[in-house]
Amino acid sequence: MGFWSRLPWNRKNATLELFREVYGSSPVRSGVTVTWKTALEVTAVLRCVAVISDGLSTVPLKLFQKTGSGRTEATDHPLHDVLTTAPNDWQDSLQFRETLAFHVALCGNAFVFVNRVRGRISELLPLEPGRVEVKRESNWQLRYWVTGLDGHREEVPAEAIWHLRGPSWNGYMGLEPVRLTREAIGLSMALEQSHARLHRNGVKPSGVYSIEGTLDKPQHERLQEIIAQHMAGVDNTGKPLILDRAAKWLSIAMTGVDAQHLETRKHQIEEICRGFGVNPIMVGYSDKTATYASAEQMFIAHAVHTIRPWHRRFEASIRRFLLTTEERRAGFYPKFLDNELMRGAAKDRAEYYAKALGSGGTKGWMTQNEVRDCEEMERSSDPEADKLPQPTAKPAPVAAPTPTP
Repeated sequence: MGFWSRLPWNRKNATLELFREVYGSSPVRSGVTVTWKTALEVTAVLRCVAVISDGLSTVPLKLFQKTGSGRTEATDHPLHDVLTTAPNDWQDSLQFRETLAFHVALCGNAFVFVNRVRGRISELLPLEPGRVEVKRESNWQLRYWVTGLDGHREEVPAEAIWHLRGPSWNGYMGLEPVRLTREAIGLSMALEQSHARLHRNGVKPSGVYSIEGTLDKPQHERLQEIIAQHMAGVDNTGKPLILDRAAKWLSIAMTGVDAQHLETRKHQIEEICRGFGVNPIMVGYSDKTATYASAEQMFIAHAVHTIRPWHRRFEASIRRFLLTTEERRAGFYPKFLDNELMRGAAKDRAEYYAKALGSGGTKGWMTQNEVRDCEEMERSSDPEADKLPQPTAKPAPVAAPTPTP
């Protein structure tokens, strides 16, 4: 059964225009109109948002409960299966979080209808941001109106909406990244359109064959046929050009304007990445100064400074909107397993775990089973695996003082 057919406001009504159908539309000085849809046609924007959504959707998200001895995965909690496996009838957890990431990364807000059955969350249904209108009343209460597929607009209780916000100025609506970066995106779109028209309509020969005198139409056609037959194409590359009638061949190279056009297009990639907080190397763009060592640090910086803040934002929003006060007091909390982002750095993980287990005579801060949990390995049945390792190295003996003669 479809989402809208399950909601109470789904009834026949006259077709209405969607409220803010194109969310965040805004004309820019370059002459194009930037919306979330047209912005995604810019490859740098598409990849920036895809990189953010990959970091949010492919990293495991689990529900835990704090216990006296640490924490345990709350598999018996009804929200656990909804978050980790099946948020609704047509999406898995990865696809659901991927959709929310696209919404909040482009529009600054993501909205989810929370379907509760007997007080428990049974499914989470994503809403298109353009179908949701939010207002804050004088008493600081938020009200939500949702436009259905049939064009009917209905108010939805605030407790039935999970509102995931990006960075916000007024506290209840996230700032719209596409609107804030519209000039950079618009210039990139205009440059791409200009370049496309140049190749479609522009006259850009590789050179000019100049001769003395005037050619009539048959002579011109004959000369053009000879050049095309004997000089054009890959097979004729490097062949000498035989000229007569004091002819000259003038090669046409790329102009400074053309070269600057390409540089501007490259610069716009950096501008868009800067607006979305994504390292350019993550969208396939890097300068000549990048080395293997520096690239590795850039990937780590992406995990720490781009993806990790998004993880914490999602976790905080889930605690606030999907867990009750009693559940939070009982120790329930969501958690992204950030170590998944370091899967490719096996050497770094090995060194970190070695230190965590107390190598070098220092006291460790992780048990063997905690390390195995981080690596998704089966827990050891050895009782020592749940104990913090103690230093094994003996302190160096202190030399006796030399007697004074």
